[in-house]
Parts: sequence; structure tokens; C-alpha cells
Amino acid sequence: MALYFELNKTLKVRKLVFGLFVTGAIAFLTWAYGFETLSPGKNSSDSSELVKSEPQFAYGYNLDSFELDRFELKPNEVLGDILAARGVRYSTIDALAREAEKTFSVRHLRSGKPYVLVRRKGSGNVDCFVYEPNAYQYVLFNVYGSPTVEIYRHEIEKCVESSGGTITTSLWLTMANLGHPRDLIVRMEDALAWSVSFHHVQSGDAYKLIYEHDYIDGVPVGVGKLLGASFETGGRETFAIYFDSENYAGYYDEEGRPMKRAFLKAPVRYSRISSRYSLRRFHPVQKRYKGHFGTDYAADYGTPIMAVADGKITKASYTNGNGNYVKIRHDGTYETQYLHMSKFASGIKPGAVVKQGEIIGYVGATGLATGPHVCFRFWKNGRQVDHLKENLPPPEPMPEENMPAFELVRDAILPQLEMIPVDIATATKP
Repeated sequence: MALYFELNKTLKVRKLVFGLFVTGAIAFLTWAYGFETLSPGKNSSDSSELVKSEPQFAYGYNLDSFELDRFELKPNEVLGDILAARGVRYSTIDALAREAEKTFSVRHLRSGKPYVLVRRKGSGNVDCFVYEPNAYQYVLFNVYGSPTVEIYRHEIEKCVESSGGTITTSLWLTMANLGHPRDLIVRMEDALAWSVSFHHVQSGDAYKLIYEHDYIDGVPVGVGKLLGASFETGGRETFAIYFDSENYAGYYDEEGRPMKRAFLKAPVRYSRISSRYSLRRFHPVQKRYKGHFGTDYAADYGTPIMAVADGKITKASYTNGNGNYVKIRHDGTYETQYLHMSKFASGIKPGAVVKQGEIIGYVGATGLATGPHVCFRFWKNGRQVDHLKENLPPPEPMPEENMPAFELVRDAILPQLEMIPVDIATATKP
């Protein structure tokens, strides 16, 4: 009997152990199966119910509940016509237009610009009119409820990119053919304009750039800061490194000297020198030899003309020879003069103060001119001189206390510039 009870006890223990094993195995398989079911990326009907995707938004609207209709403003198309054609009451349109005067007037809508009509799904009613004046901003004209008008900025992703190339024709054509944005070319000229004469670039010259490229939803929309640049011409390489300090935000060379000079090299971009300063030149209109005391920069009609330095306008007038012209006094020594303008810029008149790079007029062919250009004249102590041969005053040096911070930036930028190839044009991320 004792043996029976002992055997029975042994069997019960075995059954208990086996039962626990089976129960544990079932629990493990259930957990494992559940884990597999809930794991992302598994093709299972159960997972699609348990794992929900993130809602998508545009202009602050949940696209699960709203629909977007995209259009482009046509010539002479106005907000009132667009909304009225979709059943919006004239009283609402009028209230919206009056509200817009506080932030973004409906008079600023321009043909060719994109706009979006936001509608609640299942409804033909317009909830909002969205206007995009540029790639970075959008304006919400809220139709639903109390009419409001608000300006927002898109979320921007900034990527640091680089490019390099060798000039084959002109700088402008080379960079444009590579697909570089116009803004990038402008930024390079702004950084190097005081040290490099872009009117003398030639085949074989090379450039390297490191810059911020702005993206919205993965689409490139513009160029941010130019962080570093180099330009090699005639066997000489010039560097420009962007550095931001308390006293100055701008470009410096590799030794920490400011790139910005008292005077720009030229008053117009994307131009060429068509005639130089000369004591004896055959005049194309008067058909005789006479002194030409300026430098002619040929450019397209309407090209902006910039003040080459800070100063005060002393003349903005017209004569038969000069056409529309502006004269600026910069200090007790230097004056500059800009001839043959098609028209003056807004606010340009005697007594007006202008800054270096400010637009003062536009290229034309008024006065004695055979084609569109600006005759740029440079005066020193009351006499006209050849500005290309002038040894102009240097800029103020960087304060010594800023040099350690600058050197950190410089030592990060220069090696990256060095690595950018220029034998073939590229556009890559560093």
C-alpha cells in the first residue's frame, strides 16, 4: 500500500510538471504570435487594425477630414470671384477682405501664384482659401466661422550642400547650365565681389561653394547662407568664409580679414565691360575721338544698378549726354556717377542717403548711348579717375578677441572646400 501511494504521488507530480510545461509553452507561443502580429511591417489583417498610421496634415488641416483643390491665379482673377463662384456669401467675402487689410491685403494677390481651396470631405463648401505668395509663406483666409486672415511659414529643412565647377563660357552660363539657383550665384558674387572681378572671368577659372539648401516636404525651394566659397583665376585662389560675431556678420578671408571693402568692384551684376576708361576713345555716337572718363558695363535693359558704397545723393537728373544719371558723394574724397539709366529707383533724389548695394536705378540707353549699359564714373578729389586702378582704403580688421572663434569655423570650412572636385561640375552633399 505504501508503494501504491508513493507511485501515485510520483505520477501526480509528473502530471503537474507536464501540465506546467504545456501551459508555459502555450503561453509562450501565444506571446510570440501576438508579438509577430503587432510587429511593424507584417502583412496581417489583424495588424492593420491594431497599428494605425499617423494622420497627414497640410496647412494645419487633417487630410483624413479635409480635401485640397489646387489652382493657379489667372490674370485679373480676384478672391471675390473665386469664392462667390463656389457659393460663399458676398457678406462673408466682404468681411474677409476687410479683415485681410490688417495682415495681407487681397490687393497683393498676384496672377501665376498658387492657391488652394480647403473643403471638408463630403461637403462642397469652402472652409479656407490658402494663398502662397512665395515658397516660404502661406496665407490662410478662413471662410468657415468668423472670417480671419493669418500668415504662416512652412517648416523648413536646411541641408548643407556643396558644388564645384570649371568655367567653360561665362560664370553665369556655367552655373545656370548646372542647374544652380539664381540666388546661389548672387550669394557667391556678394561674398567675393570686393576681391574678384567677375567681369574678367575666363575659361578654366574654377569655383567651389558650401551652402545651405532649403527644403519643404523634400522639395528644394531656395538657398540659405553661403557658408564658404573659393574662386580661382589667374593662378590665384580667393576664399570667403561666413562668420557671425557680435560686431559683424559677413565674410572673411582665410586670415580673418573682412571681404567687404569700402567700394564694390562694379555697380551691376551679370554684365561685361564694353568700354574702359581712356584718355582718347572714338565716340560711337559723336563719331570723333575724345576722352572717355568712365567704365561702361553692358547689361540688359532693366538690370538693377547699385550704389557701390554708402553715401548721399547729390544729383539725380537728366542731360542730353548723360541721360538719366545719379551722382553720389561718399566722403570728402570720393564720388561716383551712374549714367544712361532707363529710370531711377523709388526714393532716389538729391539728399537721399543710400547704402552699399542699394538699387538706385535701372540700366537703359538714355542720352548719348547706342545700347543698354551704365557708364560708371569714379571721382577722386574732384577729378575723374580709373576706378579699376585705384588703391582703395582697406576695411577694418577683425578684433583679436574674435579670432579663436573664427579659426574654429575656418578650420572646418577650408578642408571641405579643398575636397570639392572642379574638373567636372558637381552638386553633392559634403
